[in-house]
Amino acid sequence: MTVDFDDLTVEDVSRTFGRRRALSHISFRAARGAIVGLLGPNGAGKSTMIAVLATLLRPTGGSVRYGAHEAGPHGPALRSAIGVLGHDLFLYPELTARENLAFFAGMYSALDRHAAADAALQQAGLADRGDDPVASFSRGMRQRVALERALIHKPRLVLLDEPFTGLDDASAAALLARLRALRDAGAIVVLATHDLELAEGLLDQAVFLRDGRMVHAATRPEGLRATYRSLVGADFSRPGR
Repeated sequence: MTVDFDDLTVEDVSRTFGRRRALSHISFRAARGAIVGLLGPNGAGKSTMIAVLATLLRPTGGSVRYGAHEAGPHGPALRSAIGVLGHDLFLYPELTARENLAFFAGMYSALDRHAAADAALQQAGLADRGDDPVASFSRGMRQRVALERALIHKPRLVLLDEPFTGLDDASAAALLARLRALRDAGAIVVLATHDLELAEGLLDQAVFLRDGRMVHAATRPEGLRATYRSLVGADFSRPGR
């Protein structure tokens, strides 16, 4: 069973780990067909927020609603409507790209997992490399396979944690195009990133985080780097920041 929904509501969400507060009173809402950026430096709480949205962590306070549903009683059904791409790509390097995708399609009970894998390879632009082991792929190619792994069940909510890390220009451009296509198809996309240059012009909403707190939110944001400098006094889009 899958729970479908048309919006995502984060209301006053906090998350603590012992005495450390990783998130503090975060609120925002996203509708289908929107790309929301969680923007901030390392340690801002972006990855924790992604984990909460993915139902992998429970909020210490506040709530997350997927349409009219909360994760507690509907967790398994909600997870079948969520796709996640994190730092770990969750691919088996000794398997081919096709075998990886067919395996995950089967996990989501696809009617024809092999057809689903072939369609995902076409979408990734890797149909000619489908029978090669993932271990032989570049970082960008692995990222493209992992993205299609996260999307193979056509999720309503797509969660991406620093998806541009390690990508060359061609792979980054392909990812941007894929994200725009997801938005056009009615998905809700939440993207955690510190790469403001790539996020510029992509986002429908921006949520700026610092030390686990939301310091600013904007709709149709422009001038992301300048906005962040005005809020924090530093440019976190540079490598190593």
